[in-house]
Amino acid sequence: MFPLRQVIATVRYTTPAFRSMSASTGPLIDLAVDNDGIATLTMQRPPVNSLNLELLDALGKALDDVSKNKSRGVVLTSSSPTVFSAGLDIMEMYKPDIKRVETFWTTLQEVWLKLFGSNYPTAAAINGHAPAGGCLLSMSCEYRAMVTGKYNIGLNETALGIVAPKWFMDTMCNTISKREAEYALTTARMFNTDEALKVGLIDVLATDKADAVDKCKKFIKKFDKISPIARALTKQKIRAEPLTWLIKNRKQDTDEFLTFVQNPKVQQSLELYIQALKQKSAK
Repeated sequence: MFPLRQVIATVRYTTPAFRSMSASTGPLIDLAVDNDGIATLTMQRPPVNSLNLELLDALGKALDDVSKNKSRGVVLTSSSPTVFSAGLDIMEMYKPDIKRVETFWTTLQEVWLKLFGSNYPTAAAINGHAPAGGCLLSMSCEYRAMVTGKYNIGLNETALGIVAPKWFMDTMCNTISKREAEYALTTARMFNTDEALKVGLIDVLATDKADAVDKCKKFIKKFDKISPIARALTKQKIRAEPLTWLIKNRKQDTDEFLTFVQNPKVQQSLELYIQALKQKSAK
């Protein structure tokens, strides 16, 4: 599931300037509900919203709050001016505490199950780069508005020699055509905003974050005259296969991930990758 090799050859290609390690300051999530009952969930782990255990845990709890409060829907976005989310925090996988990294992975699974299988409408206001896990969160929503600019989105795991988990792949196949997904996944393709719109990876372009959030809220309001139960059941039936697969195979998926992170070659490659990130940040 997670073979990792040839990182030395690819690290220069896969280390954009925004992919530095995040540091957390203050609340990791801001959850606000407007007068129309639509929740906006803002990730705020500067500088790039790397998904560590604490941020994922906060995301999961915020999604629970949205469900308990019976909000009309949720818009997922970022406090960063240029990055939606840079994806999984590699420091969670480098020289890991096994109990923590297991919790990290099962929490990621739980967040995906809650977001991808939610009974309320979901939309992503993508206000910057969204590689890897950032792309996963975006695709887990039902609607995506992305700010125009020199931003990229995609699942680029194979560029690091990593095979994305099946449920990552399923999420992409649920979003774009299977042929487009296969090509993107095997080539580690990162889509610019125009390319993402063309293939359906995003639904609409926005001029800025406020415009993206507004477009997402308008999408959610489209369901005002639709039965909430009928809408939710329809969505969950369409998404049933990938949801059921992960629910039935969570332990297997977790065990494979734990085997991956404990592989000495993987740890060596992660160390090289982290060193490259530090060198790039120092320039």
